[in-house]
Amino acid sequence: MGESRTMLKGSNVPVTAHAVRVELGWRTAPGMPDVDGSALLLVSGKVRSDADFVFYNQPSHASGAVRHEGRRSVGGAVTDCLAVDLARIEPVIDRVVLAASADGGTFGQVAGLYVRITDAANGAEIARFDSSDATVESAFILGELYRRQGAWKFRAVGQGYSTGLEGLAKDFGISVDEPQHRPQPYQQPPSPQPPQPGGGVGPLPPPPSVLPPVPAGAPPVPPAPPVVQPVRLSKVTLTKDAPSVSLAKQGGTSGALRVNLNWEVRKQFKGWGSKLGRAVAHHADLDLDLCALYELTDGRKGVVQALGNAFGSLRQPPYIHLDGDDRTGAVATGENLTVNLDQKDMFRRVLIFVTIYEGARSFADLHATVTLQPQNGAPIDFSLDECTVPSTICALALLTNNGGDLVVQREARYLVPARGVSPQRTIDQAYGWGMNWTPGRK
Repeated sequence: MGESRTMLKGSNVPVTAHAVRVELGWRTAPGMPDVDGSALLLVSGKVRSDADFVFYNQPSHASGAVRHEGRRSVGGAVTDCLAVDLARIEPVIDRVVLAASADGGTFGQVAGLYVRITDAANGAEIARFDSSDATVESAFILGELYRRQGAWKFRAVGQGYSTGLEGLAKDFGISVDEPQHRPQPYQQPPSPQPPQPGGGVGPLPPPPSVLPPVPAGAPPVPPAPPVVQPVRLSKVTLTKDAPSVSLAKQGGTSGALRVNLNWEVRKQFKGWGSKLGRAVAHHADLDLDLCALYELTDGRKGVVQALGNAFGSLRQPPYIHLDGDDRTGAVATGENLTVNLDQKDMFRRVLIFVTIYEGARSFADLHATVTLQPQNGAPIDFSLDECTVPSTICALALLTNNGGDLVVQREARYLVPARGVSPQRTIDQAYGWGMNWTPGRK
């Protein structure tokens, strides 16, 4: 257990843990911008490729050494966490920059900004740096993990960028998608047509070949280098005030839509008090199930869930597939479900929901983030509100077909089943699905 250290800008401390958790935190306030954490893996001050940038749109490094775990909100405090396995970082990497970006404002509007490094094995705090002098910056390097003589250290940095996440990423060698700045392709004006007999105009003769013919026996022309797809920085966060978004407007019209649920359970449980009794059991036994109710345009209805091994299919109805059943509660993976957007015209509506299978009697003290990642569009995410009722089922998001476009609606709605009524039947009744339910096991 290391001693907790509150650091000054520019100071450094040794990091002896094999794996650490990086916690970026701040306090919420009305009108405050959206804040996100990120990490850049550097060699001599630059990334080797865009793959060395870990953030909300690219949440895991190929080596598995750095993962973006997502945000958690508890009361008025918010954290965004990264998992860094120092033992797995490639030897060529000499620095991991830990940054934050503000969407829709500056860090001068963000209260209580800090970075905290803890030992992933036991949760002991290794270092903490509180930033209090930000003004017009919209991106901020809070600290960095770096190698020195074969050992790792953490340095408090506190350097800001007024050009946001885009400026920070470019500074370290990331190529960024800039559709709003991309010029339109130049259109060659039509050439005048030569006069024809009788005063008409006719087509021009075909232009001569620009390139000379390739002589026989010449070496083959080398293939063009692969096109590098720039990093997409855009995203959508759904809130109570802005709860819905069109998938088409975000570019999500085809391919796979991956739905991920990540969760974190506080180790110190408050319970429900004497009136309702203890709500949450030990967090290590918690088993959540991500599920989907679907209704197709041909009238077929059903459910995709681990219960009863109803995992679905992407290539045939219902065009929804549950990847598996994660019983660990690990925020690195969570529960994942995939929707085939190539068949979006087949969907009338899809309700994504989560149930507690075992390990707790309520969602109290559970902090979860839902992310919908279209294959060809900006990710959509939102956090669940704090649960204040003894609920074992939560409606997460409703996808509705609106003239061929799927609209995502944030639900974040906790339901309390009546005595003897299953969670599945409870959510069916709340949303009017009209299905018959029988007991199932997994």
